Amino acid sequence: MPSKKRTMTAERILKELKSLSNPEAVAGMTKYGINPKGTLGVSLPKLRTIAKMIGRDHNFAQRLWSSGIHEARILAALVDDPAQVTERQMELWVKEFDSWDVCDQCCGNLFDKTKFAEKKAVEWSSREEQFVKRASFVLIASIAIHNKKAEDEKFIKFLPLIKRESEDERNFVKKAVNWALRQIGKRNLKLNKKAVEMARSIQKIDSKSAKWIASDALRELTSEAIIARLKQRAARID
Repeated sequence: MPSKKRTMTAERILKELKSLSNPEAVAGMTKYGINPKGTLGVSLPKLRTIAKMIGRDHNFAQRLWSSGIHEARILAALVDDPAQVTERQMELWVKEFDSWDVCDQCCGNLFDKTKFAEKKAVEWSSREEQFVKRASFVLIASIAIHNKKAEDEKFIKFLPLIKRESEDERNFVKKAVNWALRQIGKRNLKLNKKAVEMARSIQKIDSKSAKWIASDALRELTSEAIIARLKQRAARID
């Protein structure tokens, strides 16, 4: 008897996604700034369940992405193999980001695990397209969260990019810039100090966006809870 994986095709998965379409869910997602175009309203937990059935499959992911369906693209990011992702693919996909959740799922589940992650984070930070620039800082935040063994210098070099782009007033960009700064500052005491210093520098910029990014980051990074957690982490390492 053939395995369930072998009987699956991208067409069957797309058909299943369409059968799960929920217009009410789409309306609710729209309230949170998710682009309703091509969106079916399938929940992320359901997509993760489907992804586990598929497993890692680079070619399958390409077929899902090419459908243009919102949830299929998130699913593509969940099943693609980071080792087979090329720079060309990353560039093609990032140009088609049209919603913050597709951007975040691709960056946090796939792109941050590729060998091009740091390079693209730097390159995309200077791009003007809203979701390309957001992808840069979501990548930085994701690397900070997932790459536990990365050296501090890797993140210190990202701080000037954060300051440079802190004046971008677009909501989806400034929130990603803020996220990147906070995640760097939560890695360890050294990076916390560097991130706090950068936040205070950003706070002096005459920009509503910069002041919000800095104030929000400082609120978390200087909190007693975060400092205590980082001290405990440092003590365990020592």
